[in-house]
Amino acid sequence: MINIDSFWNDAKSELSKVLNSISFDVWIDKLEPVCFVKNSLILSTISNMSKKTIENQYLKTIKKTVTSLNPMITNVEIILDTDKDEYIKKQDSFIEDEGLIVKGQSDDDLESMKFLERYTFDNFVKGKSNEFALEAAKAICDDLGGKYNPLFIYSSAGLGKTHLLHAIGNHISKTNQRAKILYVNSETFINELINSIRSSNENKNSTHFSNDFREKYRKVDLLMIDDIQFISGKEGSQEAFFHIFNDLYQNQKQIVLTADCSPSDLQKLNDRLRTRFSWGLTVDIQPPNMETKIAILKNKAVREKFNLSDDVAVYIAEKSTSNIREMEGLLNKIIFYSSLTNHTVDTVDIAKEALSDFIEDKKEKIEESDIISAVCNYFNITNQDITGSSRTKSIVEPRMIAMYLMDNMLGVPLVSIGKIFGGRDHTTVMHARDKITEEIKKNPRMRIIVTDIKNSLLNK
Repeated sequence: MINIDSFWNDAKSELSKVLNSISFDVWIDKLEPVCFVKNSLILSTISNMSKKTIENQYLKTIKKTVTSLNPMITNVEIILDTDKDEYIKKQDSFIEDEGLIVKGQSDDDLESMKFLERYTFDNFVKGKSNEFALEAAKAICDDLGGKYNPLFIYSSAGLGKTHLLHAIGNHISKTNQRAKILYVNSETFINELINSIRSSNENKNSTHFSNDFREKYRKVDLLMIDDIQFISGKEGSQEAFFHIFNDLYQNQKQIVLTADCSPSDLQKLNDRLRTRFSWGLTVDIQPPNMETKIAILKNKAVREKFNLSDDVAVYIAEKSTSNIREMEGLLNKIIFYSSLTNHTVDTVDIAKEALSDFIEDKKEKIEESDIISAVCNYFNITNQDITGSSRTKSIVEPRMIAMYLMDNMLGVPLVSIGKIFGGRDHTTVMHARDKITEEIKKNPRMRIIVTDIKNSLLNK
């Protein structure tokens, strides 16, 4: 039998050898294994833009690698995260016929669960953007199932939600060894539910999930589910979690959930769950400011025993996005460059050289016209549409995003941007820039759009 997580990890290991590190980090490493369907490995990504890029540039290589590892798997299909449920429903007959299994977690795993040691409260860098979430996570450790139940943490990707979950797990494991802790992501929960229903059907018990499944989740003292937003729109999963939530809450067991937006913004989530998610404490993590980004880099450098100068730390922080994982990825490249060349990277000039393939060479090639083309391609509109006089929402939003990107990525003067877009006043450009900046902070959809377009520009 094949475990899909282990198989995809093996495939990624092979792909990292044949693709350059930037292509691998940006496109391949973020793919998530979903299931096997009729000799196909199903992988998911977050947006149409990344789906098209992967299909056009990397799918042939992925297929070749996957088939070389297991000739029984003859195809690879890239889907959107929103389509996962549809594909998971198709996997059953293939599992029975070919002996393939989806990811899952046994009761034995529950008793021996280990959290990543590098994720603790002590090495979580505290700043204005995350201090409330950090203190909330610490507070529940001293009062499991108390007034902060459930704890709901939300933010965009890469800002520290998973770090906090592991920190909670590490702390409770050390201070309360008798506590039963279960930490899963929503995808694992959904897969286990589907397998439970299938098992019940085979035993002619019912069309509902098994008692074993419900018992596994209700017997814990602390349940943590990462990315709970993925149960939105999945009625069966929501129904199952509703009962599990009630069981735990009524027995004063702690529940911790993370998502990419607040409960009120979770689309297609039924009202009774949305209400329950807000019963305890809801906290968000905002993108870090410059001081916090530098502190995070310094903290990681100490862990890696790397001497990071202030100038290089500032350079990395300025050149990176708000995603902490991406920022740490830049530092990893500098550390690797220093090890490979046996040179100390202590000046901005050497840092630029170390990151030239990722930052300088890419950005030097980006022009205003590239941004317009990238935005137009993403929204399927024309250059004439975006620079013209149309005030329809389908055109105005892309236009504002393009204005924001010209200011954010290229530093083009506002007056010049206004001229590019049909001679608009610089105050119009300023309004567009500020509006998109605010939308990125509070709207997960906008964060994904802007990140996708930036990635398409940096990897063109």
